[in-house]
Amino acid sequence: MKEFIRLLKREFKLFIGNATLRTVFFLAPVFYATLLGFVYKSGKVENTPVIVIDKDNTPLSNQLVEMLGDNKSIRILKYLQEPASINDEVIRKEAAAVVMIPSRFEADLLQKKYPEVNVYVNTGNVLTANFASKALQMTIGTFSAGVSIKGLQKMGMPASRAVTQYEPFKTNYITLFNTTSNYLIFMWPAMLAVVLQQVILLAMAVSFAAEFQRGSFTEEYRSMRRWAFPTMLIKVIPIWIFSILIVSVYYLMHILFRVPLPESILSFIWLTTFFVGSASFMGVFVSILIPDALKATQILMVIASPAFIISGFTWPLNAMPAFVQFMANIIPLTPFLQAFKILLIQKGTVDLTYPFIRHLSVLLIVYALLGWLALKIKMWRMFKK
Repeated sequence: MKEFIRLLKREFKLFIGNATLRTVFFLAPVFYATLLGFVYKSGKVENTPVIVIDKDNTPLSNQLVEMLGDNKSIRILKYLQEPASINDEVIRKEAAAVVMIPSRFEADLLQKKYPEVNVYVNTGNVLTANFASKALQMTIGTFSAGVSIKGLQKMGMPASRAVTQYEPFKTNYITLFNTTSNYLIFMWPAMLAVVLQQVILLAMAVSFAAEFQRGSFTEEYRSMRRWAFPTMLIKVIPIWIFSILIVSVYYLMHILFRVPLPESILSFIWLTTFFVGSASFMGVFVSILIPDALKATQILMVIASPAFIISGFTWPLNAMPAFVQFMANIIPLTPFLQAFKILLIQKGTVDLTYPFIRHLSVLLIVYALLGWLALKIKMWRMFKK
């Protein structure tokens, strides 16, 4: 036990004495959390440029343009003539869409000839395209309904009946979870989890590999040569303790940026515990297998870099090929983000997260066993010589 405590103190000193590890583990999470928080602070994309080409320039077409301008999500750039190249103008103005109001728009409306308003959506950026499309559909739909109802009223139909004639049945669209479509709530907490996994893997990559590389392992751990798992714990305990500090900083930043916290804090703590444990043992396993610290870091970064993309958080897992799903399911970030989404965004009950917590616990046990086995074999070979 004395030797265990001595080596644990040594591990803390090595960690704190390493300037690179200190910077990566402590400053990087705070820096990225602050940077990403300010990037997504507004939560919603507003004042997105939209080009409106009004070839008619009549009271009705001007009314439509004014209604579009009243929508805070978009900013209208009005043209009376069509540019020589619409595509070039969209790129130049960074417009999310183009609304083309045809000539004789008002006249055709009054004569019931049903003019066509063409909307060209710039899907070069899917996010801004979606926000702009939603704003345009709502405003143009409202204008269209208003014109139809007024037309029926002019024919002598009462307003109450005109509404039912235009809309024979009513459809109510009720949003669930993140009802304001706030991108800060959706993306920022998930990115913090990505950064946390990244710094854990970076720290663990050099844990054993650096000891093997500089030849200090056989000298320092000779008395622990029969105890592979306690040796692993010596390496991971500092990471677990420092991870608590990082998660505490994240908690304070949730308050700073006014991002809701999971309703069940205890369940979130358990979830985070399994996540940190499985990620650290994954790093330990690779660090033991690869005796070169630089190569171990490179391999873990290759694994961690696409983790968010294939996690199923923004793109459903079932839409990915089977081999990609397999890769996603062996990375701790995947089940963590699925459970985290339930607790934070969807405000689901705790029992809905149990499958993902089981998934994380399986990863933790598997990586701990693989690391133990790899270290047992490594220690047997090293001390045998």
